[in-house]
Amino acid sequence: MDPHVTDLSGVRRPISEANGLPNPHYIDPVVFEEEKHALLFDNWSGLAVASDVPEVGDAVPLTFLGMPLLMVRDRQRQVRVFQNICRHRGMILVEEPRKIEGAIRCPYHSWCYSTEGKLVSTPHVGGPGQNTHAGIDRALLGLVEVRSHIWMDVVWINVSGNAPDFEVANAELLERWKEYDKPLYHGGAESRFKLEVNCNWKLAVENYCESYHLPWVHPGLNSYSRLEDHYHIEHPGLFSGQGTLVYRQLRDHEDQTLPDFDGLSDKWDTAAEYVTAFPNVLLGVHRDHTFAIILEPQGLERTLEHVHIYYAKPDTDETMRSKNAQLWKSVFVEDVFVVEGMQRGRHAVSFDGGRFSPAMDGPTHLFHDWVAGRIDARRGSARAAE
Repeated sequence: MDPHVTDLSGVRRPISEANGLPNPHYIDPVVFEEEKHALLFDNWSGLAVASDVPEVGDAVPLTFLGMPLLMVRDRQRQVRVFQNICRHRGMILVEEPRKIEGAIRCPYHSWCYSTEGKLVSTPHVGGPGQNTHAGIDRALLGLVEVRSHIWMDVVWINVSGNAPDFEVANAELLERWKEYDKPLYHGGAESRFKLEVNCNWKLAVENYCESYHLPWVHPGLNSYSRLEDHYHIEHPGLFSGQGTLVYRQLRDHEDQTLPDFDGLSDKWDTAAEYVTAFPNVLLGVHRDHTFAIILEPQGLERTLEHVHIYYAKPDTDETMRSKNAQLWKSVFVEDVFVVEGMQRGRHAVSFDGGRFSPAMDGPTHLFHDWVAGRIDARRGSARAAE
């Protein structure tokens, strides 16, 4: 038997009997490659945020699991994601974030593309001074577009193209948070930050899903949003997380708060919710702000967390925004030693994946079960094709 083909049967048992994912899912490069396709390419994964390209012509090169991508806001103001390579010889097109004033020009042989991805110019392709050739059909050689969708300002991509439409795949979460289907205003420079964490990306998901660790890891937060004030959010195969019944708004020295979103139901006067939209996007909603954390796997044991905070109005107080960002950053930093510690623990050869508290670990178990289910499904498809 292939030592890299892990036994996931124990993961898919009822929570009171289940073990967590085996060690190779955190430390084995072959399993990492398997998960790249089964979890991240075959589903709707978070790539970036639309606020990174606010104006027409804005272009940002990105790398997603080694794949060079280019996010562009085209002339119709639509955000598009392309493979960041020329169709001629595979040269990288854009190296740094910039404004596309005319066309996207390849620096190698000057083939040019519109912001909609169309190949518009092929200088000397038919010989000196001949810019066309019968063997080069420009209509067939536009940039390769990656399927994308924007929700909560997150740019979600489905690399394989095989997932159901975003609205179908995430229908239950969209319905749950339909009250937040309204304009979100990015807080600007002070409301975006990155955390470099030495762990497999899945451990960041697992930690975010549950509130069990609050009393020991987040004592400040737990002082007013106690463990008993939280509830589980569990939707098998889709998303999981936690909510609190006692969200406390930030106040300034004059006892003013950030503006609320319009039209929210009474529930949100005191509640806030935090879910992971599988696979890699951590979301939080409150009466006066939302946030998105996009987990960028940078290898087996390294993850970059991209944090973005949003508000109900475009002109919120800068000092309040800055204070809110610092509060959240301090909370997220408190988690770093935990996920890094669990990552080191996955090198203990006799560790069996661990057990789950049936009362407290439901959201985390659901994520493990989703991972195992997606991998089993991909393995089944591969066997059927043999």
